[in-house]
Amino acid sequence: MVATPIGNPGDVSARALQVLGEVDLIACEDTRRTGQFLAAHGLRKQLLSHYEHNEQRRVPDLVARLKRGTRIALVTDAGTPAISDPGYRLVRAALDAAIIVKAVPGPSAAIAALSIAGLPTDRFVFEGFLPTREGALRKGLRALARETRTMIFYESARRLAGTLATMASIFGQERDAAVMRETTKTYEETLRGSLGELAARFKNTETLGEITIVVAGAAPGSATPAAHAITVDTLLEEGVSLKQASAIVARLTGRSRREIYQEGLKKRPAG
Repeated sequence: MVATPIGNPGDVSARALQVLGEVDLIACEDTRRTGQFLAAHGLRKQLLSHYEHNEQRRVPDLVARLKRGTRIALVTDAGTPAISDPGYRLVRAALDAAIIVKAVPGPSAAIAALSIAGLPTDRFVFEGFLPTREGALRKGLRALARETRTMIFYESARRLAGTLATMASIFGQERDAAVMRETTKTYEETLRGSLGELAARFKNTETLGEITIVVAGAAPGSATPAAHAITVDTLLEEGVSLKQASAIVARLTGRSRREIYQEGLKKRPAG
């Protein structure tokens, strides 16, 4: 499992190049991209495509080759294999076949972002890409609302503004966070602030490039700012009307039923 640069080509390790030069076959996401990377370092190797949509059918063949003694390296287009990239199925199958699997560590966008976010690093959780549908996104974030560890997410540039706004509504406007764009590349950018500030910053700004979001965990034992909204949303998902949900939450929390009802109306899609 060989890690490759996430942007800056100078981040490849000497050991990675040595291993890539010694193996018999390199399994990779994009043969053209990997071929260009190898050529830049004076290497020519047999390449075999191994990406998300063909990984399951590739694994038996690769394991059979490994059993015959073929030395295989797995790389992805950028970063560490199997981390939000193909690789897990091959590793599991190889281990089940009593084949030795070794890591050649190197760049990872998640760890790179965490290291410069300015948020606690002693305990953290990697969540990868969030669901794309709004309902599933909100449900996933609500499940993390009381998470006390620092959270790391990957996101597409076109979805960044919406995701930050949803995070702010569920985690709280004041929750500290950082957005990293194009880490290690020419136009690298890191923005830090509260989720509310970052959501406003990207609301009307076109964003390009690879994005990593790092969000501070909830304070241990604290109630999340969106706890009431979570309860209303949960009731709505179970088929309870907004009017009934507002009355239930008002009774449980002591808040104004009218206030809760108006908050619920604002979340409803137009039309």
